[in-house]
Amino acid sequence: MTQTIAPRVRTLVLLLLAACGLLLTTAGPASAHAALTGSDPQQGVVVDKAPDQVSLTFSEKVALSNDSLRVLDPKGKAVQQGKPSEVSGTTYAVKLHSGLPDGTYTVTYQVVSADSHPVAGAFTFSIGAPSVTSVSVSGDTAGGGVVGWLYGFGRYMSYAGFIVLVGGAAFVLGCWQRGAGVRPMQRLVVGGWLTLTAATLLLLLLRGSYTGSGKVGDIFDLDLLGNVLETKAGAALVSRLLLLAAAALFISVLFGAYDKREDEEKRDLTFGLAIGGTVVAAGLAASWAMAEHASVGLQAGIAMPVDVVHLLAVAVWLGGLTALLVALYRSEAPVESAAVRRFSQVAFGSVVALVATGVYQSWRQLGSWSAFTETRYGQLLLVKIGLVALLVGIAFISRRWTAQLADTVVQRSKRVQQKERVTASASGSGKSKGAGSKGAGDSKRAAQLARQQAAMDTARQKRTRDADPNRFGLRRSVLAEAGVAVVLLAVTTVLTQTEPGRTEQDAKAAKAASSSSSSSSSSSTAGSGAVTLDMSFDTGGTDGKGVVTVDFDPARVGGNEMHVYVQRPNGRAFDIPEVKVALTLEAKKIGPLAVTPDRIATGHWSASNVQIPMAGDWKVAVTVRTSDIDQTTVSKNAQIG
Repeated sequence: MTQTIAPRVRTLVLLLLAACGLLLTTAGPASAHAALTGSDPQQGVVVDKAPDQVSLTFSEKVALSNDSLRVLDPKGKAVQQGKPSEVSGTTYAVKLHSGLPDGTYTVTYQVVSADSHPVAGAFTFSIGAPSVTSVSVSGDTAGGGVVGWLYGFGRYMSYAGFIVLVGGAAFVLGCWQRGAGVRPMQRLVVGGWLTLTAATLLLLLLRGSYTGSGKVGDIFDLDLLGNVLETKAGAALVSRLLLLAAAALFISVLFGAYDKREDEEKRDLTFGLAIGGTVVAAGLAASWAMAEHASVGLQAGIAMPVDVVHLLAVAVWLGGLTALLVALYRSEAPVESAAVRRFSQVAFGSVVALVATGVYQSWRQLGSWSAFTETRYGQLLLVKIGLVALLVGIAFISRRWTAQLADTVVQRSKRVQQKERVTASASGSGKSKGAGSKGAGDSKRAAQLARQQAAMDTARQKRTRDADPNRFGLRRSVLAEAGVAVVLLAVTTVLTQTEPGRTEQDAKAAKAASSSSSSSSSSSTAGSGAVTLDMSFDTGGTDGKGVVTVDFDPARVGGNEMHVYVQRPNGRAFDIPEVKVALTLEAKKIGPLAVTPDRIATGHWSASNVQIPMAGDWKVAVTVRTSDIDQTTVSKNAQIG
């Protein structure tokens, strides 16, 4: 029966690896946590005179290089001067040469977000009037190509190595201490260490090209490598390598001195290895948390420790599952039912921790229910949740097999083997007494018979072990769990490279407000008879972000209808305690004229017969209050009358 199972196992593993490779291949360039939320000049706008500089605003702080921001004239010649610099907060600018002629200019940017992902893009604006340009903005991506694929593969292998290393060692130390002397278990954990080490070195080499040119030839550029070592991501990778050196010492003790100790000495050593191993494993997990999504954004001080717990829970569960699979299929020594039950309890605790930390991470990265379906991050997260649910369902079946698992068959096998060995030794000693003159020939024959007997004992033990239907059922369910876990790990790897849903929706809202403001300004200048102003706001409190829209109709001197709409970043109506509007004509020193609209419906306020005394460029200031203490005022100018 085992001979028919082995080909199936190999086929299943190959299919799963192919599926994971397809996921990583179709993932595309890495979407970053940072997103462009505004620019000056705005995208597509036509300005009367050449600006002194071009500024870009992102959703979070980014890292700049000398050529991160470039401005190209219609012929493709760079017209920026000096290095880009931080203006304030998350706004960055680059100076332009004076006396630029009319035409269409292209702004390109390539920066690195605070969570280590590259961000690239381009847009155009025009001076005087639009013109033909030779610059193409279509291929501006970051983290793509061969280097991007290799970087994604390196991330996948680093996660896999971490899970096998930590989970396998935890399984041996906490559930099956006899496994410290089992060769397949030793190869598994050492293989996890080698995989994580090799993947970390690969990521360190790829990092400079991944966040820069994307060229394969730049992978071994020592100058780029030196620049990488000065970044947060580079420091995290170097820290991981140092911790792997400590992990190598842990492995040598676990599979060396530990297995040779007596039971009393082993108990003391177990405690020391558990403490040291936990510290090293937590440090390895922190090397991800300190440089990726958890390190930036909302509640970073809480998110990083939660991310460490999340990674450790995944490693103990899935890595232990891998170790159990190896023990069931490859180990000649039978796995006791007590060891399987201990792992079942540990896995249950890991799942509880995984769900608790996962719920917090989902809230932090999405921010709204609609983000589950409206953003790529949310859609991938739904796939991950489905895979975890499937994994838990299969694990429940495994727990049922574990509850029925018995060691009686294996124990009976050992007793039969002992009897056969006693009989063989007795018959061997009788023969040696009758043939004392044969000497060396008998010793060679006895050694050969001993080897044959050992091989027969191993085969008999394996057949007897596999004859247990409960153990056979457990092996199949654990194999199915491992298969789902491989795909789950691939989805998680893609998820870590995808822009969080909260950031994606905020960026969309900001861009929509910017474009709407630009179009409304044009329409009001042309005297269209109505004015619409969109303004993004953030009161600083919980759930304090949104977009407020103010409509004036017919936007003339005298009485006007005013409508105010407040929406969340995802476009849904936002019910807040209070909205106030003030109108000021600064050129004539008129105002502020206070207007308090009446609430009509959720997210909708209105005021009739709003009197505007004269035409001009009026400043419309809107005060938004989202709680008893959280409020802010945003403003924008509009041509009225």
